Amino acid sequence: MKLNLPNKLTLIRAVLVPFFIIFMIYPIFGTDHITWSRIFAAAIFILASLTDFFDGKIARMRGLVTSFGKFMDPLADKFMIFAALIAVLFSAFIFPTGNILSHGLLSNVFFWMSIIIIFRELTVTSLRLVVSGDANIVIPANIWGKMKTVSQIICIIVVILEPIVSQLGGFLSLISMLVATFFTAFSGYKYIKEYWKYIDPTK
Repeated sequence: MKLNLPNKLTLIRAVLVPFFIIFMIYPIFGTDHITWSRIFAAAIFILASLTDFFDGKIARMRGLVTSFGKFMDPLADKFMIFAALIAVLFSAFIFPTGNILSHGLLSNVFFWMSIIIIFRELTVTSLRLVVSGDANIVIPANIWGKMKTVSQIICIIVVILEPIVSQLGGFLSLISMLVATFFTAFSGYKYIKEYWKYIDPTK
């Protein structure tokens, strides 16, 4: 099977995820050089996120939209975000001790944000399947969905890099989590509100 450029970028995103997880969870450079693990993890995640931006853009501009891309692109997106959430929660060094905000506070907020993100993604995916199957309507991504994706990506990058680029002691991470949680929940609400008529159990 010959893949076009957008599909290759999508597959690259999926392939990068395991390498990102490795640097997030294991102190590859030793416990005395955690900074390098953070830098490599962030670099891989940023690269993967860029492929998410360019694959769809190139596909639409060049008329290279394929069934494979429609299937694989959202799957790779979910894989990237879900893997990042799990890796942060599993990592022993992403939320360092000694911050102004405690490790316990940050990890707990991140955990509940992750639950909301996963629930929202599964809900909207199920909604798309129902609406597509019953009404033959494709639910497009709206501005709130795009803001959701951007806020989640920024949140993960901030959580990884804040300890080495900021002296705010976890406040940037907390703010980015709250912003990502807001856009995640609100975008899900907007989708459900607009398409509820297709799943309303009273009808």
